[in-house]
Amino acid sequence: MSLSLLLLCLSIIGALAFVLGRTRAAALSGNRSSAMHSRLGYYGAYAAIWAILPALALICAWLVISPEVIDRFVVGSFPEEVKSLPTAELKLSYGMVRSLAHGMRQLDDQELAAVANGSADLQLSLAQKGVPLAARPTGYMIDAANQYNGMRHVSRVVMSVAAIILSLLCAVHGLRAITLRFRARNRVEQVILGGLIVASSIAVLTTVGIAASMLSEAARFFNMVPAAKFFFGTVWDPGFTGAGARTSGTFGLIPLLAGTLYIGFVAMLVAVPVGLFAAIYMAEYASARVRSVAKPMLEVLAGIPTIVYGFFALVTVGPYLRDISAEINGVLTGNYTSFIEAQSVLTAGFVMGVMLIPYVSSLSDDIIMAVPRSLRDGSLGLGATRSETVKRVLLPAALPGIVGALLMTASRAIGETMIVVLAAGVAARMQLDPFEPMTTVTVKIVNQLTGDLEFTSPQTLVAFALGITLFGLTLCLNVYALYIVRRYREQYE
Repeated sequence: MSLSLLLLCLSIIGALAFVLGRTRAAALSGNRSSAMHSRLGYYGAYAAIWAILPALALICAWLVISPEVIDRFVVGSFPEEVKSLPTAELKLSYGMVRSLAHGMRQLDDQELAAVANGSADLQLSLAQKGVPLAARPTGYMIDAANQYNGMRHVSRVVMSVAAIILSLLCAVHGLRAITLRFRARNRVEQVILGGLIVASSIAVLTTVGIAASMLSEAARFFNMVPAAKFFFGTVWDPGFTGAGARTSGTFGLIPLLAGTLYIGFVAMLVAVPVGLFAAIYMAEYASARVRSVAKPMLEVLAGIPTIVYGFFALVTVGPYLRDISAEINGVLTGNYTSFIEAQSVLTAGFVMGVMLIPYVSSLSDDIIMAVPRSLRDGSLGLGATRSETVKRVLLPAALPGIVGALLMTASRAIGETMIVVLAAGVAARMQLDPFEPMTTVTVKIVNQLTGDLEFTSPQTLVAFALGITLFGLTLCLNVYALYIVRRYREQYE
C-alpha cells in the first residue's frame, strides 16, 4: 500500500471515529448537552485523535528505522570480498545497488523477463527509464537489488497493516473512554497545545540545526587556517590553480565583508527613501481607491525572482550606466571613455535597492497605519498641517517600528546572491569607488562550493566559515530588529 493511500485510510478511520464519538456522547447524554462535561464535537475529536495520532507516530518511526534495517541486511548479503573494501568503495557499491533497485521497480514484468533470459540489456533498459548506471551491474548487485526491493515491499505491507490495526484499536479505546463526565475538551486542548508547541519549536530547531551543521564544518576549516588570519585578513586568494589543483591559499574575510556591506549600503540608499516615501503617501495621502491599486502593484516587485533582477542589471542597467557615463565623460573631457563599469557596486546596489523597495514600503506602511488615530486627530485639531503631522507626530511615533523594518530589510540585502553575481562581478578587493566591481560573502560561498570538490581542503571548507559568519551577522540584525519592534508594540498596545 502506498503512503498516500495509507494516510487516506487513516483519515477515513479518524472521520468514522469522530462520528461514532459524537454519536456515543449524544446517546449517553440523551441529546442533553448540559448532562455532558464538554460539547459533542470534543468527544468526536478525542476519538479521532486516538484513531490518527498513534498510527501516524508509528508510521514516522517506521519510515525512519526501516531504511537503516534494510541497509544493514542488504550490505550483509554482499560477498566477503566486497564487504572488505574500503568504506568509500563500499558506499559507492551500495549506492549503485539502490539505483539499480529503483530502476528495476520501474520495469514491467515483460521487461524483467527479457532481462532475465538475456534478450535485453539491463543497463540499457534502465537508461531508457531515466535511471543511468555508472557501470554494468554485476550478479551480486542484481541479487542485492532484488533483495532490497523485496524487503522494502514487505516492510511497506507490514507497516500498513500495523498502522491500520493500531488505528482501529486506538479508536476503540478512545470511544470506550467516553462517559458522561469525561473531560474531553481538556484532553483535546492539551493535544492542540502540544501541536502548537511543536510548530513553534520548528523555527528554533531549524536555526539550531543550521548553526550546528555549519559550525562543525567551520571548525575543521579553523583547524587548518588560524581564525585571526581569516577574520582580519585583507587578501582573498583561495589558491585554486585550475583543473582541480590547489595551492595554499589566503583566506581574508575583510574584502568580502567590505563588498557585502558596501553593496548593501548602496541598496539601502536607494530602497529606504523611495520605500519610506511610498509608505507615507499610501498611508496618509492616497485615497482608498488609489491605495487598493498602488499597494498590490508595488508589492508585485517582491514576488519577482532575484535571478530576473540579475538579468535586468546585466542586460539593461549595467550597460545603460556604462553608456551614459561615457557620454558624460565625452561632454566634459572629449574622451568618450566610460568611468562606470557595467558590473559595479552602483549597478548591483541600484538593482538590489529596487528589489528591496516593497519590503521597506509594505512594512513601513503597516507600522504607520498602526499609529493610533487619536494622535493624528489631536495634531490636526491643534492646527498642524498634514505634512507637519507626518513629520512631527507620525514618524516619531512609528520610528522604532520603522527602524526594525529597515534592519530586517538590511539583513535581506546582506544575504542576496544572484544580483551580485551578475551585476557586481566576483572581484574580491577593497576600494571605495562605487563605479568598480566588488563581490560579497554569498558569491564566494557559491564559488567555493561549485564543481566536483571534496570537503577535505580549506578551499572548500572556507565556504562554511563564510556561511557561519554571514549567519551570525544576519541573525544579530534580525534579533535587534525584533527587539525594537517588540518595544514599539508594547508602547501602543
